[in-house]
Amino acid sequence: MTPFKQKTPIQIRFKDIDKLGHVNNANHVTYFELARLDYFYAFASDNIIIDWENEGIILAKVEVEYKQPILLEDKVFVYTWVSKMGTKSFDMSCSIVKVVNGVESEVAKGLAVIVCFNYKTNQTILIPEEWKAKMMRA
Repeated sequence: MTPFKQKTPIQIRFKDIDKLGHVNNANHVTYFELARLDYFYAFASDNIIIDWENEGIILAKVEVEYKQPILLEDKVFVYTWVSKMGTKSFDMSCSIVKVVNGVESEVAKGLAVIVCFNYKTNQTILIPEEWKAKMMRA
């Protein structure tokens, strides 16, 4: 099975840059968050309904591995996909890449553990079957 993979462009803002002239490490988690949101917008575009008022997802854990700096002028994208599926949670992997001379180079990678959750009952729920089918499409 090939997982649904989303490619999200990231606009680097001047405020993202630290005194050393590169994107501060705290911004990578924000880039992952933007990419996850983009993933779910694309995901829902296939007539999958997500009732964010009642049921949705919560972030349980996030990890980041930094490989090389990102500079203000870099052209950066984040690839996002589901790398592991459980019954109530799934892992989303992210890869931040910058494009230099038409070649993508990974600058950071991350992993987020996402839990399906009912906001009204304040309890975890099973991953909806239609989500599984879309996230891990054959």
